[in-house]
Amino acid sequence: MWVQWSEQREYMDASWGCGKFLATIFVIVNLIGQLGGCVMVLGRWRVSIACGVLFFIVILQTIAYSILWDLQFLFRNLALIGALLLVLAESRVEGRSLFAGVPSLGDNKPKNILQLTGRIMLAFMFVTLFRFELSVLQILQDLLGGILMMLVTIGYKTKLSALLLVILLTTLNFYHNAWWTIPDYKPLRDFLKYDFFQTLSVIGGLLMIVYLGPGGVSMDEHKKEW
Repeated sequence: MWVQWSEQREYMDASWGCGKFLATIFVIVNLIGQLGGCVMVLGRWRVSIACGVLFFIVILQTIAYSILWDLQFLFRNLALIGALLLVLAESRVEGRSLFAGVPSLGDNKPKNILQLTGRIMLAFMFVTLFRFELSVLQILQDLLGGILMMLVTIGYKTKLSALLLVILLTTLNFYHNAWWTIPDYKPLRDFLKYDFFQTLSVIGGLLMIVYLGPGGVSMDEHKKEW
């Protein structure tokens, strides 16, 4: 938003015919919302509000850039929302730790629901990576990614599966979205850069799963009772 101010404004004006003023407001809201929300999350200051702001920005971009009609971009945005839900769940963990040892009834249920929903939504990222190509490498990638994605979704061997997905997704991200190899004047550079950093955000969500675990609504949790 900052380094491509005029391009973003002109795109919004051309797409929606809203005029330079409203297009500029859109870019400003996006810039402040993204930077402000991220700084608040990193600084551990009112994380719930920060996540709400970032939710709003993701939904705003989904509508403004007509992502609703592009399944690949839509699924990736849903995965990004899943990562935000896991950040929100992690902030609730910290909040509960302040009252460790105090009896409670159902305090962890919202956190567990957030973790479950976040895990399910992260899976949308891997749906966009499936390619029906008759090559051994692609078939192995689809199978491995599909199995690991399913394990994370149902919460079985969750931390190990999420860690393997981090490794797989990081490798694919650097291979498929190497935007730094594309000249500045080519539009493909911007698309790859968008995908690269969005995928990094989803990788961050997976690392949250590695750190937090799957939560109460998972096979891993129920195995302890069995």
